[in-house]
Amino acid sequence: MDLRGKRVLVLGGAGEVGFAVCHELMKETPALLVIASLKREEAEEAAHRLRKEFPQSPTEIEIDWGNVFVREALKDKSRSEILRTPQYLEWLIEDILYEFNEDILRNSTLYRMLERWRPHVLIDSINTATALAYQDIYKSAHELKRALDAGGPEQIRDTAVRLLATLYTPQLVRHIQILNEAVRRLGVQVYAKVGTTGTGGMGLNIPYTHGEERPSRVLLSKSAMGGAHTMLLFLMARTPGGPVVKEFKPAALIAWKRIEAGPVYKAGRPIRLYDCPPEEGRKLQLGETFQYSQEKRGKPLGDRVLESVFVDTGENGVFSLEEFKAITSLRQMEYITPEEIAEAIVFEIKGGNTAKDVINALDGAVMGPTYRAGLLRNLAIQRMVHLSKEHPSSPAFEILGPPRLSKLLFEAHLLREAFGTMERVLRENEEMLAETLDRLIRDRQDLRAQAISVGIPILMSDGATLLFARRDDPPGKDWERDTWRITPEEINRLAEKEWIDLRPANMGRWKSRFQAILEEAHRLSCDTGSRCDRGLDFWSTTPEGEHWIDPGEVVGYIFTVEDQGARMKR
Repeated sequence: MDLRGKRVLVLGGAGEVGFAVCHELMKETPALLVIASLKREEAEEAAHRLRKEFPQSPTEIEIDWGNVFVREALKDKSRSEILRTPQYLEWLIEDILYEFNEDILRNSTLYRMLERWRPHVLIDSINTATALAYQDIYKSAHELKRALDAGGPEQIRDTAVRLLATLYTPQLVRHIQILNEAVRRLGVQVYAKVGTTGTGGMGLNIPYTHGEERPSRVLLSKSAMGGAHTMLLFLMARTPGGPVVKEFKPAALIAWKRIEAGPVYKAGRPIRLYDCPPEEGRKLQLGETFQYSQEKRGKPLGDRVLESVFVDTGENGVFSLEEFKAITSLRQMEYITPEEIAEAIVFEIKGGNTAKDVINALDGAVMGPTYRAGLLRNLAIQRMVHLSKEHPSSPAFEILGPPRLSKLLFEAHLLREAFGTMERVLRENEEMLAETLDRLIRDRQDLRAQAISVGIPILMSDGATLLFARRDDPPGKDWERDTWRITPEEINRLAEKEWIDLRPANMGRWKSRFQAILEEAHRLSCDTGSRCDRGLDFWSTTPEGEHWIDPGEVVGYIFTVEDQGARMKR
């Protein structure tokens, strides 16, 4: 891609890697460069530095800010403020755990930001894994356990709700859902992610923790999130209609942003100096209880703060000279510069090949469909067809899921049982099709039992009678919820997703599907090359030349064409 004239948005653009990426992008003179950061002042400072260094550049530099993992109403709120404010906490849990919907999408900070700028290229240098894992689910779980052991109902409720707000995987999944839908709707052409190994490229023997056990649960949670994030991006890259997806995983310490001498800051505040003379030390008497919160030892040295020479490594914080030497020494974490990462990202976006794109590497390393499996598929199907002539056979067990798969398979199976071919279905009107299937269900206990026993209800042709059974396995589907209001909208929603629907309107949908299948087959059959994979020869025929309803292949067609769920890569 030629970046000249393009709009580029860099998330985390004021950070160590993000700013290096912005600096590298300025050399390509995009029309617009948007620097997005958590804090407004960080973005303003980064924009000021770029304008100062590139005074003659035609690139327009803009800024944006806020927490992209929450809704826009919370984007400038600290996590502690969100967790202690009931309304904010309720919003957060809704946005993380409720079913993904239009409101969640459009309220999100990330969607609003992309909608404002509509970038051609989105570069994400936020350390997502750290942002999620360092919420520390272990601490929240421990607090809940203590409340369960000794707390009252109100304390238990409060700690349980806070635990819900720290669940890593739902937050990551929701982030990817929003990201995927936003980039597809808003025309992003390239999405590049700066990911993480979580350990700076080191193994489980990594000696750097925050005082937890080694290896640290929190640190490994960060690595787990980094890996899960990569796999979700791997799937996003295999989704038709979306942008080109790339990920870069630095496997070393990233350094450095600046080297200075002065006050040393931790968590945004300078470290105050304290002193505890030996004569004021605590005598550790065997058998006594030590409680840190009750100890009053040491005194601040006025307003003095710790000052030192330090190297600023961005999100990893500031290191002393000796800390830097230790962590970057041979066979330790060592390090990579942010400029090298930025150069690789921009080079790949422009169409180059660095061999450092993790998604491309995974594409080359995963084992996809094989010729042998395709050959044996036919043999497996033949064996099952042969057995089906001698034994009972159900079209679906509702183990694979989703319910829509089972629902469609059962409906296609009923149409085959009643009419046999697609052409025969097309010759009948919707009311007659619905009446025939209704009668088939009334007459055939085996068909009814197969469906309702696996949890797929049957909505009869009158649109008001629902056949189902209370089963032993626990409820897990929408229609099995304890309470829901029966409305036409709710009936239609569930019939679309989870119920066998014998109403005439649904029979009309099946007629349209069969018509589309046959039209495609006729259209492709005029081409005898390998381009066509579903011509007339694909579908089995009767001696009269009509095409049998093959439920599995028909539903495969529906998922591929109607639901646009086709596999993009092999």
